[in-house]
Amino acid sequence: MELFFNPFDNLICILLGISFTVWFTLLLVFIIVPAIFGVSFGIRRLYMKTLLKIFEWATLRIERGAKENNHPLVKPYSNAIIAKEPTSLEEEIKEIRRSGSNRDLDSASEFEMSDIFYFARRGVESIMDDEVTKRFSAEELESWNLMTRSNNNFHYISLRLTVLWGLGLLIRYGFLLPLRVTLAFTGVGLLVFLTSVVGFLPNGRMKNFLSEKVHLMCYRICVRALTAIITYHDSENKPKNGGICVANHTSPIDVIILASDGCYAMVGQIHGGLMGVIQRSMVKACPHVWFERSEVKDRHLVAKRLSDHVEDKSKLPILIFPEGTCINNTSVMMFKKGSFEIGASVYPVAIKYDPRFGDAFWNSSKFGMVNYLLRMMSSWAIVCSVWYLPPMSREEGEDAAQFANRVKAAIARQGGLVDLLWDGGLKRGKVKDTFKEEQQKLYSKMLVGTQEDRSRS
Repeated sequence: MELFFNPFDNLICILLGISFTVWFTLLLVFIIVPAIFGVSFGIRRLYMKTLLKIFEWATLRIERGAKENNHPLVKPYSNAIIAKEPTSLEEEIKEIRRSGSNRDLDSASEFEMSDIFYFARRGVESIMDDEVTKRFSAEELESWNLMTRSNNNFHYISLRLTVLWGLGLLIRYGFLLPLRVTLAFTGVGLLVFLTSVVGFLPNGRMKNFLSEKVHLMCYRICVRALTAIITYHDSENKPKNGGICVANHTSPIDVIILASDGCYAMVGQIHGGLMGVIQRSMVKACPHVWFERSEVKDRHLVAKRLSDHVEDKSKLPILIFPEGTCINNTSVMMFKKGSFEIGASVYPVAIKYDPRFGDAFWNSSKFGMVNYLLRMMSSWAIVCSVWYLPPMSREEGEDAAQFANRVKAAIARQGGLVDLLWDGGLKRGKVKDTFKEEQQKLYSKMLVGTQEDRSRS
């Protein structure tokens, strides 16, 4: 029996050996080597254009099938469900009073029972059209991208459409996912190994040069592990040494997206496990700024470490996401002012993802990191645009909060995002009492007037 199965076993081993050889040769020639030299053959962009044509056909087929079968189409909500006019609290309350009385109430300074309707209406509007909560859920697409989780209109329309969806499922999970996982392990493995090796070199120009090349190569391999198609705009404004790069935050892969076009010093808390291994190896080759868990809440210590870093013009620019949490790429929320108190030049960067190919938003309260990465690697691609904005500095008489809001507004304007004043921390916390007190003060001012008004009377 052994003699009978030996030739068969040998044939299987030979075929497996040939398969692995061909597989890694393709990876080396078409992905890893181009990543090392920072070149592209244009295959990913051709792939993106082909997908767009397929998506357009699938969407038209769904709309035609819905009409034939009398199925209503679900249209996604826009950024605002309720149309609101930009009016003040005082104007709206006066309008409510006029509608319920024939008296001239323009100068009324007493409480009216009808005032309750203003606050009740605003409360219902906030529940129906919550500007905060809807920023932490994936946006619904108008077109279907052949992924079940992407559109509410997905249901059986025709055999051809179902076969196309099944073929897409096979391609994404049978070919793209194994390829991307291989590339991800290759990129991370090389990053840990090569940065550890570079870390043994003495500090100097050679070490900095090799560290930069190693980081760029490994991040570009990781970018290809996501089939990321990135368009960089205005590269002449790229962050320079001694500066601080601030960007809107949608996903953990924002770091890879930016670092594949230039090197940055990362800022963050020290972790354990695999992330801790990566952090310890990276800091050997490059002066990243890692904090212990006990140090993160010490604002003065954090500011001191960051100030010391930016004062050394030979060190890489610091990369910071001032929102402090991931937003679903439809808006920009409040920037924490800490990184704007340092006094260094700030280089704003706007990142905008195209959700048609894959949703990059990480809903950390719903998906763990591993689950999220699997969703990313089983998507069609990650397509995004990055805009480097001109450097900005704090103006005379401007405090850190005002400077942060000015930078945030510039990023939102360039990326086509909604500029919100809300704190992203509301994702897991309650509304601060100061927001409630602000409305109370406005209403109190309307009833009793300011101190100056009372002194005149």
